Amino acid sequence: MNLSLHGKSIDIRLTHAAEAALARLGSPLVVEMELLFSCLLRKRVLFGGTLEGASSVNDRLAVRFRPIMTRHCNVSDNDGPPPSDDFPIANPRPYVPNWLRIDFRRGEWVGEFGYAD
Repeated sequence: MNLSLHGKSIDIRLTHAAEAALARLGSPLVVEMELLFSCLLRKRVLFGGTLEGASSVNDRLAVRFRPIMTRHCNVSDNDGPPPSDDFPIANPRPYVPNWLRIDFRRGEWVGEFGYAD
């Protein structure tokens, strides 16, 4: 299945286990693809949350892309996650991933996203 975000098509790949788990849900699963800009880039897929800002793939799945950046790069000063803010990008299209893979393993949602080779 595909979803268009910021004018770019994302190929969404669900495993059979993920499809079965989605079918059992009473409300849509919200999947957030987070791209953290810091000293290095970090990609993370988060599950849950509100539908605000998410695009519906179907009646069971909604996806959003959220670029964020850390306030500073000194990792040794931080206990836990670094302080971060939303990172407004004038043209987010080049940063939107090409694909999103979603699985359901041992009772937990698992995801990853990436870019074309």
